[in-house]
Amino acid sequence: MNALRESRAAQPGPDELVVLSRRRFLVTGGSALLVAGSTLGACASVAVRQVHPVNGKIALPLAEHPELLQPGGAVRLQVSGDEAPLYVLVTGERAFAVLSPICTHLGCTVDIQGAWLVCPCHGSTYERSGRVVRGPAERALRRYGASVVGGELVIDLGAAVPDNG
Repeated sequence: MNALRESRAAQPGPDELVVLSRRRFLVTGGSALLVAGSTLGACASVAVRQVHPVNGKIALPLAEHPELLQPGGAVRLQVSGDEAPLYVLVTGERAFAVLSPICTHLGCTVDIQGAWLVCPCHGSTYERSGRVVRGPAERALRRYGASVVGGELVIDLGAAVPDNG
C-alpha cells in the first residue's frame, strides 16, 4: 500500500509541467507520437491518388478531382513505377504547380502546411510554386510542366520547369 501511495504521489497533477529526458521520452513512446502527429497533422487533408502515366504524361480530369477546383487545394499523386510522390497544388484560378516534394537540402519529404511546404527535417520552407523562402535549402523544389487542356490538367513528367528560386 505504501508503494502505491508513493507512486501516486510521484505522479504529476494536470497543472504540473513534466520535464522528460530525451532517453525517457523515447522509452515512453514519445517518438511514435511525434512521427504520427507530424505525419497526420500535415498531410491528413491532402487527397492521395494513384496515377498511371501514358507516354510520360498524366491527364487528370478536373471534374474527378474536386480538390483541384478550390483555392488552396492539393492532391498527392502516387505515380505507378515511382517511389516518390508528386504534389499538385492550386496556385490560382485554373493555375497549378506540380512539384516533387523532395527537399533540395537533404532529401526529406516536405509537408503541405497551408500556403507553405515545410521540410520536417531542417525547416526549409517553400512557396506553393516551389520557390525557397527559408533555408537551409538553397534550390527550389523540382517543378513539372502542366497545362489545362479542355477539362484536364495534363502533367508532362519529362518537362521540368526551369528553377524558379
